[in-house]
Amino acid sequence: MTALLELKGVTKRFRGLEALSDINLSLKSGEIVGLIGPNGAGKTTLVNVITGVHTADAGSITFNGAPIAHMRRDRIARLGVARTFQVVQPFPAMTVLENVTAAALFGGGAASIAEARDAAAHHLAFCGLTDQAGKPAANLTLAGRKRLELAKSLALRPKLLMLDEVNAGLNPAEVDAALELITRIAAQGATILLIEHLMKVVTRTARRLVVLHHGKLIADGPVASVLSDETVVEAYLGRRYAERMAGAGI
Repeated sequence: MTALLELKGVTKRFRGLEALSDINLSLKSGEIVGLIGPNGAGKTTLVNVITGVHTADAGSITFNGAPIAHMRRDRIARLGVARTFQVVQPFPAMTVLENVTAAALFGGGAASIAEARDAAAHHLAFCGLTDQAGKPAANLTLAGRKRLELAKSLALRPKLLMLDEVNAGLNPAEVDAALELITRIAAQGATILLIEHLMKVVTRTARRLVVLHHGKLIADGPVASVLSDETVVEAYLGRRYAERMAGAGI
């Protein structure tokens, strides 16, 4: 199957620091891939390079067959590449509905405000936010703002959705609800790259794991195989966690 997203030799430097080093990665349509690694490993930088926030210093990036490495971020978004942010910052004075309407209008290809509003209402219902639609976004709880971030991303009609620690700061019940929502999004056909520190999230949703460490891709493969990889254990998981996962049959 042809890759939806393909990175070849992607490198990114910041003032001499190599944040990403010769990354080769491909994602196929319909995959749910977990991206893990220690803080500072380069995970968010990788997402920023894919989405055009940063420009790679070397290498190529293609999405759906089109080169995007030097494309403006708004054009990349309109091709179907969407992402969430670790720090959720909706337009606080706008209503929840208006936030998603703006995404549908300016990034989702809606032909009119009315069409964008209808699309926004659909995405809010999907994310369980219909009863919050008329409230200012500033009034939402953290879990609500995370759901709003997902609704805004879905309004872009993504083929690829990158979720950057979407569960950070949530309690266990909220994480479980978010997991159910992510599973429903995947069932609609979107390819998902899930950047996470919560291992229960990636082991319950992803079928494949990619691991970054010091800007280098050190592992890429099925979940069980990666979690037992000695390099990954030493760099990130720790011996105790790896033994516990092995005992659980993962």
